[in-house]
Amino acid sequence: MFHYFARVTARNRSFLAPKVPEVFVVFWIIKLLTTGIGETASDFLGTWNLAAAGVIGVGGFVAALWWQTRATNYHPVRYWVTVLMVAVFGTMIADGPHVALGSPYYVDALVYFALLCALLVWWHRSEGTLSVHSIVTSRRERFYWGAVLLTFGLGTALGDTTATTLHLGYWWSAVLFGALMVVPVVAWRSGANAVVCFWAAYSLTRPLGASVADGLAVAHSHGGLGWTTGVVTAIGLLLFVALVTYVALTHSDEEGTHAAHVTVCDLDNEPLPALELD
Repeated sequence: MFHYFARVTARNRSFLAPKVPEVFVVFWIIKLLTTGIGETASDFLGTWNLAAAGVIGVGGFVAALWWQTRATNYHPVRYWVTVLMVAVFGTMIADGPHVALGSPYYVDALVYFALLCALLVWWHRSEGTLSVHSIVTSRRERFYWGAVLLTFGLGTALGDTTATTLHLGYWWSAVLFGALMVVPVVAWRSGANAVVCFWAAYSLTRPLGASVADGLAVAHSHGGLGWTTGVVTAIGLLLFVALVTYVALTHSDEEGTHAAHVTVCDLDNEPLPALELD
């Protein structure tokens, strides 16, 4: 069975359409929700039961990724459940070095940043593009999910660095990363490379969403509102289910469903499919 699975995943299958959703407003809202849920769910599971945390975090991540990569087409439920499990697992692996080895958060952030840059360089040299609109082969999809996982690890370490090491707290960290999110948007609007701007903004969603979630969940004595991780996770999951159901029923996140287009290029200035605006 293992050898069969290895042969299937190693095969560079082609898909009829990209296996990721269109990048428009709802995409960013759901992505931010997954970052917050991943942060509080990981903390909740860790305090509730470590064995269950391992089973749900690692097992859920592996199962969701297998479900997603095994398919040959995009489906919002499958895709966003995978992102959600990557968020939970990404939080665990980001917190692991600090808890187990005592490494400073900023060191963890630098390590994840270096790993992400290395993977993106490898991806671009291998495929010639980093565009999410080009995820039409299984090899590109593996690069994509590897990059997504590393952005969660990087974002978690960055958020902990500003909130804890720099003593900004969760709310000022949210303000900081919210302001930083504007930078790639303005840069893209000003003509900067859309693919670079996308991955910059994508990485920043993690510390932004996690800072807000932590601010809602942690106790008043630690600068939060004290809603608890369990309550914040439950509220986040309800919103997540509602939004994913919406895009699943309306198909509003499938390529070609929006009227406003801009032509973007990859890092070699080769034209790519249109980037959707809402």
